[in-house]
Amino acid sequence: MSRSAPLALAALTAVAAVLTASPAQAHAPVAEGGPPPQRVHHAVTLHREPPKGSPRAVLARMSLPQKVGQLFMVGTPADEVDARTRGQIGRYHVGNVILTGRSYDGVRDPRRVSRTMQQQVTRRTTAGVDLLVAADQEGGQVQVLQGSGFDDMPTALVQGTWSPATLRAHARTWAGQLRRAGVNLDLAPVADTVPSRRAARHNPPIGRYDRELGFTPRRVASHAVALVRGLAAGGVGATVKHFPGLGRVHANTDTHAGVTDRVTTRHDAYLRPFARAVDAGAPAVMMSTAIYARLDPGRPAAFSPYVVGTMLRGDLGFDGVVVSDDLGGAAQVARVPMGQRATRFLAAGGDLVLTVHPETLPAMYGAVLTRARDHAAFRALVDGAALRILRAKDDRGLL
Repeated sequence: MSRSAPLALAALTAVAAVLTASPAQAHAPVAEGGPPPQRVHHAVTLHREPPKGSPRAVLARMSLPQKVGQLFMVGTPADEVDARTRGQIGRYHVGNVILTGRSYDGVRDPRRVSRTMQQQVTRRTTAGVDLLVAADQEGGQVQVLQGSGFDDMPTALVQGTWSPATLRAHARTWAGQLRRAGVNLDLAPVADTVPSRRAARHNPPIGRYDRELGFTPRRVASHAVALVRGLAAGGVGATVKHFPGLGRVHANTDTHAGVTDRVTTRHDAYLRPFARAVDAGAPAVMMSTAIYARLDPGRPAAFSPYVVGTMLRGDLGFDGVVVSDDLGGAAQVARVPMGQRATRFLAAGGDLVLTVHPETLPAMYGAVLTRARDHAAFRALVDGAALRILRAKDDRGLL
């Protein structure tokens, strides 16, 4: 053996060690202050190209403007195509829409709206990736799609009196109705717990409309899980809301500013429904814009790295899509400049910016794109958020 042979053998051994390193070893460290590391099965390996058509491969072929577009969900009336939103799929690469208002004439109108929006998908607009089409289909007074082809859904409070098995079966049926209308993401269930029937009268966002599944975290948890699993069985994703809970506030963040929860703590029993729904496989969790005095008193939850990263991602282990509550028209965030509403949410660890009003989208999109171009760390957050959204879409067959 020549003198150089041992050196060559050592070099080959070192290379082999790198190529066979575990995903956890190969994964680059997370920047200080960022969200907790993702689970090992999501880590980047050094020796394999992502399978063609996989979420990571789709992300790799996207331009930065297209990636940013995936991070937005923009409103259109459920019974009428909003020309502005339709145009934004092309101009701003918007990757998702929400059906708003009310539609009373059955499946035809929302299906037409959904189909028209999906027809805007091309390689140039969204890199060929179909849209998440969402609706608030909870039941009771919060049922966007009504009429022939849709059940007359009872309130969540009534749903909470059914057995979990019965509720799961109904949820599967409701999911099938949504799919026929072109909807693939339900912004439900509500996992907020109102403490009592009496407290409900003083809780405008949830209790006043009987949106709670019950008055104990245990009841809410069991029935939120039933809804998550029933919707999934029917081919529709669930969105658990509004983390970390709106059941103990005394004003509505849509119509009032300064809405503050003064009781919720990090390991509060009222977080149990969210934890159970996450464990049941909920693909999305919606963030509240209320302020939580005992968690992060300086920021709404949707803008809080502590609430999103430490609690939702860390304590609950959620690695799915974090959705904002409406950031376009909510009074709670009205004093925050429009563009900063989007960048603060994403910087906190959020993924999908929801704005009901299409006129607010240009400022939000522009702010995110500019910051992503100028700051590598923020650009990495955009990549991570877009990848989580693409994974959720892959589960829905939208890639």
